[in-house]
Amino acid sequence: MVDFRFHPGAGPFPLADLLTRAGHAELLPASGDLAKPIRGAAELDTAQRDEICWARSSQYGEALAATRAGAVVVTPALAEIVPGDVVAIIAPNPQMVFLDLVGHLHPDDTRSVFLGQCAAADAPHSAEPDVSLGAHAVIGEGVEIGRGTLIGPNTVIGARVTIGRNCVIGANCTIECSHIGDDVVIQPGARIGVESFGFIDPGKTNRKVPQLGRVIIQDRVEIGANSAIDRGALGDTVVGEGTKIGNLVEISHNCWIGRNCILVSFTALAGSTILEDSVVIAGNVTSAGHLTVGAGSLVHGGTALTKSWPPGSKLAGRPAQDIKDFWREMAAVRRLAKGDER
Repeated sequence: MVDFRFHPGAGPFPLADLLTRAGHAELLPASGDLAKPIRGAAELDTAQRDEICWARSSQYGEALAATRAGAVVVTPALAEIVPGDVVAIIAPNPQMVFLDLVGHLHPDDTRSVFLGQCAAADAPHSAEPDVSLGAHAVIGEGVEIGRGTLIGPNTVIGARVTIGRNCVIGANCTIECSHIGDDVVIQPGARIGVESFGFIDPGKTNRKVPQLGRVIIQDRVEIGANSAIDRGALGDTVVGEGTKIGNLVEISHNCWIGRNCILVSFTALAGSTILEDSVVIAGNVTSAGHLTVGAGSLVHGGTALTKSWPPGSKLAGRPAQDIKDFWREMAAVRRLAKGDER
């Protein structure tokens, strides 16, 4: 669900009014409570009665059947799966319609992460004792900062961000739409909570998907210099307690990183990648997104993750494979290169 702390909306609107405002009056369903107020947008599994969501294929079937949303935009093939108390809006391209509706619930002028205009270090915010602000640090309206935290020079903290106690945030960082725990270290130049790279209809309209989620950084996390952790599209991007992230790492929207993970420099995780607890990711690993790497797994450097793997996996190669298969193939290639056909 969208956190209205960071992304205040323009609603609520009656569902029929919202469809009309978005230019989709022709999609008004024949049945259902069209007067129900719609306040925001959410994912299928987190949506509440005053929120709208979407689904486009059978892979969403289980979540769609269980959704508690007020309304859902679906293809004709999915209409029968929609629960009886949820209004079904049928469209050939549900995501496009959904984005039109979101554009009215959260218009551009409500999406500023620096609401109230950032001011200098004396801007209206709440800080416990012993907070240190470096020269030219910029603090947005409504920011909360815990005791003993240090914020480096030229760092910009967006509106309503919360930062825990005893954190160290280096120079020239940007933090938006985020909740930061205690004892977190963020090295210089890191970008936390920024918009992710989200577009649909690629190569044609390249329509931007609004990034209306958050970043949650739990306690004792360390984030390396010039790394980027993007906020969720509708939900959260989460980094679990005790996880350490190297320099120049990219974590895209809606990724969930477990506790005590290690991510070495130049790693890039595409959206909705899940790393369970204690996963170790070596340098220059990439992920295709929408996959899970099980707890305690080790991913060797340069690996390309293209599918999910169970706990305790040891992976290498592009695409990733079990480390034993990888070395067996490497040995076979070496024998062939030497003319040994055994």
